[in-house]
Parts: sequence; structure tokens; C-alpha cells
Amino acid sequence: MKVSVDRDTCIGCAFCVSLCSELFTLDEGGKATVLVEVVPAQYESCAKEAQEGCPVSAITVE
Repeated sequence: MKVSVDRDTCIGCAFCVSLCSELFTLDEGGKATVLVEVVPAQYESCAKEAQEGCPVSAITVE
């Protein structure tokens, strides 16, 4: 499973970071970025929750 963030859509609300800091962080511009290319199995549900909870649908899990 892979996760990505559309940085043009991201508003930097940090929901994903607060939910799953093992996968997401905010960069110096205040936008979410992914810390790992491939999501470890133990964080798959967290990645899906971040995708579902993102207020602007900037997170894609595939």
C-alpha cells in the first residue's frame, strides 16, 4: 500500500499528522508530506483513516 499527498490541495490543517505521525509530517511550508513510500502493514488502517478524514481530500491511499 502506498500513500500520497496532493500538495496543491493540502491546506496544512495537520489532521493527518495528529492522526498518524508515523506516516505524515508538515514541511517548512506548512503542507503535509509523507514520511515513507510504502506504508508498513501496522499503519495501513491509520493511512485509510487519514484519507477519509482529510477535509480537502488531499490524501490518496492505493
